[in-house]
Amino acid sequence: MAGFNLETFDRFPKCIGVVRDECIALLVPGPEGLQMLGTPGWKIGEVMGVLTEINGRKVFQAKQEIVEATPDRLDRLSRFRRDLAELLRSA
Repeated sequence: MAGFNLETFDRFPKCIGVVRDECIALLVPGPEGLQMLGTPGWKIGEVMGVLTEINGRKVFQAKQEIVEATPDRLDRLSRFRRDLAELLRSA
């Protein structure tokens, strides 16, 4: 699937995880096929870190785990989001 890997998660039995370049999105069935649930984020272990700000700096956070949202990671997430949205529209 266009360089994306599919994963399932015990914590989200009704979702499919789509992963590429450490970026992740959860997909759920919708009336017009699969659709993104929420906003894509950064894969931190078995969970998704959401993009947020702590003390004025951008980070991906999943509970207590934090990964810096470097310009490279933000670029990768932007490409991931765009490519996945395009793929879902064309499906």
